[in-house]
Amino acid sequence: MTGRVALEGLEFHAFHGVYPHERESGNWFEVDISVETDFSAAAFRDDLTGTVNYESLFRIIRDEMEKPSKLLETVAGKIVDDIFLELPMVKSVELRISKINPPIGGKCKRATIEVSKIR
Repeated sequence: MTGRVALEGLEFHAFHGVYPHERESGNWFEVDISVETDFSAAAFRDDLTGTVNYESLFRIIRDEMEKPSKLLETVAGKIVDDIFLELPMVKSVELRISKINPPIGGKCKRATIEVSKIR
């Protein structure tokens, strides 16, 4: 039985951006992630070891969000790679990262990138 584990609306203050002021003062980011895994063992045994632990998923995202990068695409790629490395039960990842109030010279609530990858 396959299913999805998702974390939605994760908020981080981080230092990603092309412009120097973004990397100095930082900005707010929102992250949504969904991973596909096999729930069979967890459902049968009622045991966390048979599924993806939310805390592990959050830690991977938090650790990468703490490392400054110029591009959100770089951050997303590292998060996905780390998930596949650390969580072998994950079959696919869908990830969305949004920069709140991006500096584009006009009013914009968020700039978003989305990536998906299948193992």
